[in-house]
Amino acid sequence: MKPFRKHVAIAIDGGGIRGVIVTRALAVLEEHLGQSCGEIFSLAAGTSTGSIISAGIGLKLSGAEMYALYCKLGATVFPRTWRYYLWPLCRYKYPNDPLIAALKGVVGEMTMGEFWTSGPKRDVVITVRDLVENRTRFVKPWKPEYQNWKVWKAVLGSCSVPTYFPVVDGRYVDGGVSSYGNPCYLAAYEAQFCLNWNPQETTLISLGTGRVRNSIKEGEANRWFPWNWIGPVLDTFTTDAADLQVRLVRQFFPDLDFRRFQIDLDKPIGMDDVSKIDELTEYGDRLGQMIINDEVDSYVVRPAGAAL
Repeated sequence: MKPFRKHVAIAIDGGGIRGVIVTRALAVLEEHLGQSCGEIFSLAAGTSTGSIISAGIGLKLSGAEMYALYCKLGATVFPRTWRYYLWPLCRYKYPNDPLIAALKGVVGEMTMGEFWTSGPKRDVVITVRDLVENRTRFVKPWKPEYQNWKVWKAVLGSCSVPTYFPVVDGRYVDGGVSSYGNPCYLAAYEAQFCLNWNPQETTLISLGTGRVRNSIKEGEANRWFPWNWIGPVLDTFTTDAADLQVRLVRQFFPDLDFRRFQIDLDKPIGMDDVSKIDELTEYGDRLGQMIINDEVDSYVVRPAGAAL
């Protein structure tokens, strides 16, 4: 494994229960390095489930501790109530009370500003989509407008996937609704232009939560009705947006030690499919070894400046 530079940042994609993959991979990395995530990373940026893990890193939780929490609380956050079965007839699939309780159980009433003012400064960046102002907010501990935000509420907003969870405060939903489901470009910008880290002294680790490359067979789309296009169109937007963030980092931050890691899934796993935790754990073990072996994602890797 290539040594990290002086400053180390991490960016974590959204993906619901597939956060198990990332937390398990981080536990594998910690065991290899003999350090906890809180000691390794000084900047953590995350969207949706990535915001949970980023906040955990800011709190100096270990990857193993976060993995255990995902396994323990997954079924609580995604309960099989009547809403699950009558989802198309409801405004949302899951109440957010269990998620709020889970978040408060870890962070209490801590504010975002406390990441910056209590002990060594820790930068945790959380993406939230503001429906009222029609913009994506980047909630940061050093920005005055967010210093009094409760950490649990910032994370809740970032995790509130439309139709899965209710809208938070009548305006905030999952940051992945915008182009920042993969927040690696946001992390690179934060490191160089907000924290003033020298890119030649900076390592940025970007972790995906799994993808399926070929989910549609040739000719299958010829038989689709209009409603069949909803899923593939949404998948196209999210995957292309995630890949674009990687290319932006490589194009505009060429001096950065940037490492993007992603795991290919054998078949799709839903963001709320808690029955697949054992399978997700195996993917996490593999992703952890990929990080240790510097097996960066070749699917979107191109030389900086190369034509698309």
